[in-house]
Amino acid sequence: MADLVLLTPRTPADTAVPEVAPSLGLLPHTVTARPMDVGPLATGVEPDLVVVDAVTDLVAARGTVRSLETVGLSCPVLVVVSVDGLSVIDERWPMDDLVLCTAGPAEISARVRLLLARPRPGAPGTQGAAEDGAEPETIRVADVVVDEASWSVRAGGVPLDLTFKEFELLRYLVQRPGRVVTRDILLQEVWGLDYYGGTRTVDVHIRRLRAKLGPERESLIGTIRGVGYRFSGPRGDES
Repeated sequence: MADLVLLTPRTPADTAVPEVAPSLGLLPHTVTARPMDVGPLATGVEPDLVVVDAVTDLVAARGTVRSLETVGLSCPVLVVVSVDGLSVIDERWPMDDLVLCTAGPAEISARVRLLLARPRPGAPGTQGAAEDGAEPETIRVADVVVDEASWSVRAGGVPLDLTFKEFELLRYLVQRPGRVVTRDILLQEVWGLDYYGGTRTVDVHIRRLRAKLGPERESLIGTIRGVGYRFSGPRGDES
């Protein structure tokens, strides 16, 4: 019996399985429905398979599968979609397979079985991520340390409690110390091309990041009026 996680925007999430993919609940696997936040998956124990609900909200689903790719989970990703949603599925949806929400238990069971049988990247005997040059990096600017491997940030040696988007935003800025990044670029690179919100979202997250960095470090994120933001500070090696 495998551990499956369904990511869905429906609320409450724990009742979503019969509404999104009724046949999924008939499989002899444990299916846990969660909100579409990939942060807990990045920091916790990986399930055997992630199922993404593209029936309820296509835009949110696409953003979620792209975030899952960014996080670099080793487990496969299955997207559940309606017939109407098939027309928007293309190569920009990083996933391992898709299935219609109306599929019967036999079809979903077969797809899940095939996905679970695939060797995971990094597993013994497989081509791991370390071989393709994509190893996580630890970046230090001033006394702020971003550790991609543990998906954590420390400032002055103290861990910061960041949301997934706050981490992604800070990581993007810290990777480019001293460089001005426009709000539009931040919105595109952190939230994705399909995000419909405005640049005000960036400002809100920057304000939260400064608050979490604290008064002694909030000035590390400088505002370039009418343009965007810049993370300033000497870059060094984490030791």
